[in-house]
Amino acid sequence: MSSNDIIVSLDIGTSKVRAIIGEVNNGTINIIGVGSADSEGIRKGAIVDIDQTVQSIRSAIEHAERMVGIQISDVYVGIQGNHIALQTNRGVVAVSNEDREIGEEDIERVIQAAKVVALPPEREIINLVPKQFLVDGLEGISDPRGMIGVRLEVEATIVTGAKTAIHNLMRCVEKAGLRISGVILMSLASGVMSLTKDEKTIGTVLTDIGAGSTTITIYEQGSLAAISTLPIGGEYVTNDIAYGLRTQSEQAEKIKLKYGCAFVSDAADDARFKVTRMGSNVEKEFSQVDLASIIEPRMQEIFHLVRQEVRRLGYGDKVNGYVLTGGSVTMPGTLALAQAELESSVRIASPDYIGVRDPAYSSGVGMIQYVSKYMGVRGAAASTGKKTASRKSGTTASSKPGMFERLKNMFSEFI
Repeated sequence: MSSNDIIVSLDIGTSKVRAIIGEVNNGTINIIGVGSADSEGIRKGAIVDIDQTVQSIRSAIEHAERMVGIQISDVYVGIQGNHIALQTNRGVVAVSNEDREIGEEDIERVIQAAKVVALPPEREIINLVPKQFLVDGLEGISDPRGMIGVRLEVEATIVTGAKTAIHNLMRCVEKAGLRISGVILMSLASGVMSLTKDEKTIGTVLTDIGAGSTTITIYEQGSLAAISTLPIGGEYVTNDIAYGLRTQSEQAEKIKLKYGCAFVSDAADDARFKVTRMGSNVEKEFSQVDLASIIEPRMQEIFHLVRQEVRRLGYGDKVNGYVLTGGSVTMPGTLALAQAELESSVRIASPDYIGVRDPAYSSGVGMIQYVSKYMGVRGAAASTGKKTASRKSGTTASSKPGMFERLKNMFSEFI
């Protein structure tokens, strides 16, 4: 990447669409703009109405543009959902240089070799994550550039997704008038932002609790080990409040954000609020304890399902901690409840940048960190290292390439 690049990430969630503008200056990231809009046309993380989703994307982009005075033309798009799957593969090539020094071209070739894998016609590669490189059988190499060898191998995790979900997501972004610089798995991006190197090594579960779904990502021995998505999230808590207090969902969401507490023991009985009940104009008063007694069982269920899913994936005894992120973990009492339910060390991860110090922004900020850290190196810079936005006084980047050309370029990204 050049010394001063602008990267725009687009996080299309069930409740919000968030556009985050990051400026990378000599390796340092500054978040210079954030735009968000209510998400329409998304249910449980899946696109159900393209036109409504396009409108939400446009609103978020325009919001971010107004904040910074930048014309956004290119974005990196996050993808997640229960269609995501992982599989391992190996690539092997002969080192091409006469002096047997491993260069960028050799690494690019071995990565492409690892991508040669039999996939069903309805699936596509999203990302490729190298676990380790091997030079003439020597294992555990993270970066083989400059080494001397005859044979270069890579062990990699291939992230695949359903073509329908990927193409519908791309279609929405394109109809919003944007070019796609790359598609990134949200769990990978969140992992870059939320987890330390040690946490990835000892075995940690990254749990992203959004509005419509909860994504569980397990890291072990420094790399992605397993991923799963549960169709339950903060929306269910809102629905419970609406049902329990007999009020509109919109009002239930406002009450949850203002007075919500996930742990009854932490709730205050003197914090009181009035609710307009459905079917009448009469307001009824409730306390935060009343509200917490509705929220706690649902949040308990979410954490119980998370723990159950980790066991199902075969990591019940291998996990040394949980890291929570996502918009639904900002509620007071969530950490205490999670520690009680998961019976493990738990912490909440938030980005440490002005304007986005909220777990809801973890994926969006993580995408910017991911791009600046990985996608400007090893030959991928030619297609992804360009400025992704242009100043309004300048001109937008070159003419729009064809969709198949971009698809071909998009899947050349890797760690």
